[in-house]
Amino acid sequence: MHNRPELLAPAGNFEKLQVALIYGADAVYMGGKSFGLRAFSDNFTNEELKEAIAYTHSLGKKAYITANIFPHNDDLAELPDYIRYLAEIGADAVILSDVGVYRIVRQVAPELPIHISTQANNTNWSSVLFWQEAGAERVVLARELSMAEIRAIRAKTNIELEAFIHGATCMSYSGRCLLSNYLTGRDANRGECTQPCRWRYHLVEETRPGQYIQVMEDERGTYIFNTKDLCLLEHIPEMAGIGLNSFKIEGRMKSVHYVATVVRVYREAIDQYLRDPENYQARAEWWEELNKISHRDYSTGFYFGKTSAADQIYTGSTYSQTHDFIGLVRGYDPASGLATVEQRNNMKVGDRIEIMQPPGMPDFSQNIAKMYDEEGNEITTAPHPQQIIRMPLEQPVAAFSIIRRRV
Repeated sequence: MHNRPELLAPAGNFEKLQVALIYGADAVYMGGKSFGLRAFSDNFTNEELKEAIAYTHSLGKKAYITANIFPHNDDLAELPDYIRYLAEIGADAVILSDVGVYRIVRQVAPELPIHISTQANNTNWSSVLFWQEAGAERVVLARELSMAEIRAIRAKTNIELEAFIHGATCMSYSGRCLLSNYLTGRDANRGECTQPCRWRYHLVEETRPGQYIQVMEDERGTYIFNTKDLCLLEHIPEMAGIGLNSFKIEGRMKSVHYVATVVRVYREAIDQYLRDPENYQARAEWWEELNKISHRDYSTGFYFGKTSAADQIYTGSTYSQTHDFIGLVRGYDPASGLATVEQRNNMKVGDRIEIMQPPGMPDFSQNIAKMYDEEGNEITTAPHPQQIIRMPLEQPVAAFSIIRRRV
C-alpha cells in the first residue's frame, strides 16, 4: 500500500477555503488578521476562523492556522490570547517559524499541535530532529532542498514532513526577505511583503547618478529576482517515494480560479498515482488546465539540483494564462435550467464559455444564449463587479463551478 500524502491547499478567505475543499483538498491553511505572513490576503477574523474550522471539520478535513511571522516585542502582547483561542475553536495545528512563538504556544496551549513553517529554514536532518524532540508534529521543509536531501532527512526522523509541490517561489532564503523592508518599509518577515523581487532593476554607479546601467543587454531592463513558478505535476511518484506526508500548494493571495484549478489537477494526479503507481503519467489535459490560470513559466525548483539562469525570468514580470475567470456558479435550478452566477469579469451574450466543475461533475462548453438580472429582466451584458445574473446552461452544474473564457 503506497503512502497517501495529504493535499494541502491555501485558503485566503472563506470562499477560497470552500473551493479548495470542494475541489479535493484534504486540508487547508489560513491566517487570522495578525501573526501570519500574508498581511495583504483577506484573512479571517476570529469569528470567521471559528466558522471556517467548523466547516472544514464538517467535511472530515483539517484546518491549519498560520502564526509564522518573526515577531518583535510588541507583536507578543496579544499572542497568548490568540493561541488560546485557536486551541478552543479546534484548530488542527498552528504553523509557526519563531522559537519565541513556539515557547508561548507550549505554555498557553500545550495540546495544540505545532507545524514548523518553511520560514524556519530546516535544511538538514539534525534541525528536523530537534523539532521532533521538542514535540512538534510536523516540519515544512525549506524550499532549497533536493529530493536526495529530503530522502536523507526522512531516513533519520519520524516527524511528519511537508513540502511545496506547486506555486510561486521566492528568490530569498525560504521566503525570508529584507528587500521589501529596505525599499518600502514593509517587513516581509511580518507579513507585509510588497514583492519588490518582481520589479525591474538597473545598476547605478555612485559617481554617475542618473545613469542607469542595464544588467543585461535588453531594452526592457532585467528582472534579476523574478523566479519561475514551481510545478511538480510530472514528479508525483518521486515526491511520494521520498516519504513526504503532505504536498503543499502555495497561493493564499491567488484567485478562486487558481485554487480550484490547481487543487483539482493535483487531486486527480495523486489519486491516479495511488491507483496505479507504476504507470503514473501526467496527462496532457492537466497541463492544459495549469496553463489556463495566471502563472509564470514552470520549473522544478531545487528538487533535482541547484537552480540556474533557466529558473529565472529576466525579460518581464508579467504572468501568462489562456483563460479569464468570468463567473462563479452560486446555484442551479434543474426545473428551469437556469444557473445563478456571480460575475467576476465582464461577460456578454454570445461569449463562448467553459464550465469547470468540482470532481465528479463533467466540464463542458457552450455559448451564452441569454442572461437575466436579479429582477428577471433580460440583459445582453454583465459589466458590474460581482453582479448576480441568471443564465441557461446546457447541462446541470454544481455550486462553485467556475465559468471561464479563452483570453
